[in-house]
Amino acid sequence: MTVQVIFPGDARALARALVSIDSRNPSLAPGAPGERDCATLLRGVLDAWGFRTELHDVAPGRPNLVARIGGGSGRSLMFNGHLDIVGTDGMIHAPFDAPQRDGRLYGRGSADMKGGVAAMCAAAWRAAQEGLGGEIVVAAVADEEYESLGTRALVARGVRAHAAIVTEPTRLAIMPAHRGFAWIEVVVTGRAAHGSRWDIGVDAIRHAGLLLAELDRVDADLLPAHTHPLLGRGSLHASLIEGGIGMSTYPDRCVLKLERRTIPGQSAADAVAEVERACAAVRARRASFAATVRLLVTQGPSDVPLDAPVVRALDSALASSGERVLVEGMSAWTDAALLNDAGIPAVCFGPGDISLAHAAEEYIPLEEIDRAATVLTAFARSWCG
Repeated sequence: MTVQVIFPGDARALARALVSIDSRNPSLAPGAPGERDCATLLRGVLDAWGFRTELHDVAPGRPNLVARIGGGSGRSLMFNGHLDIVGTDGMIHAPFDAPQRDGRLYGRGSADMKGGVAAMCAAAWRAAQEGLGGEIVVAAVADEEYESLGTRALVARGVRAHAAIVTEPTRLAIMPAHRGFAWIEVVVTGRAAHGSRWDIGVDAIRHAGLLLAELDRVDADLLPAHTHPLLGRGSLHASLIEGGIGMSTYPDRCVLKLERRTIPGQSAADAVAEVERACAAVRARRASFAATVRLLVTQGPSDVPLDAPVVRALDSALASSGERVLVEGMSAWTDAALLNDAGIPAVCFGPGDISLAHAAEEYIPLEEIDRAATVLTAFARSWCG
């Protein structure tokens, strides 16, 4: 791939170059190209800017880019962002033309999160121009949108820093916490019989309805009892349901798939136990009820204390850059949870609005990319200086 000439520290130009590359995640869009072209372009740019770069495949043809600048014995810093994007079906504008209109950059991945990746790369370069007492590690990772293979591999390789900023779209708010999730499958079993044989048939779908009513009570009455100061309460919803054989047959099986969004202090095991208790409550009223509960996928919540050094330093960088300081909770899951689990205090902060992620119309304000780069530069100088 031809290396594009992008002047050092030019966040806008880098964002546009990244958005123009199709880096759809092939696990979400079959046949999609993945992150290689995007990582290769970014490596060429950062090499030209003076970074020390490495590519490491986390899946065939799907690399992480790790770029380092600065050094010394001072505190180190990681800027983390993902290069993969979701599919483009249903978009109302061309996904990869990357036009700039009315002060906005349009394209799939502009908000989620190539604008943030561009801002963090520009900030790392700018901060290094005045000398750094510590090292900045730029980690542009693969697969965050599906299984987070990239950041998992990054951590497994032993890449560490004293703190991390994940430049997901936060509208320039500091977001030290976000929810986790657990995907749970419940298989309700019945007994197949002719539709006229109410005496021997056991309706698995109707029994699943009894369970859904019990889970509604859990969501409405029990979950609000536990809250987080930034995130509020956890939640539970039924995502998918499948069952039935035919119109004149009692269904012998009904499968429910549930999503439980967790707050810090709540685990996947807690979520499974809640569903199992709901099953027991139904069984106590209906002896014929039978179900099995299985955890499918889980990602834990993330939480960094408000008085943590990384939060305080980012707060100061916003104030010194003339920005309003907002501290909020993030609703979506991010790789910050994996970094925190690895012992790297990680918060989310970046340009763009998460409500535009994966949307039919996706864009990012260009001046917000600039402002994010300015704040991140000030933060990096302070943290690593």
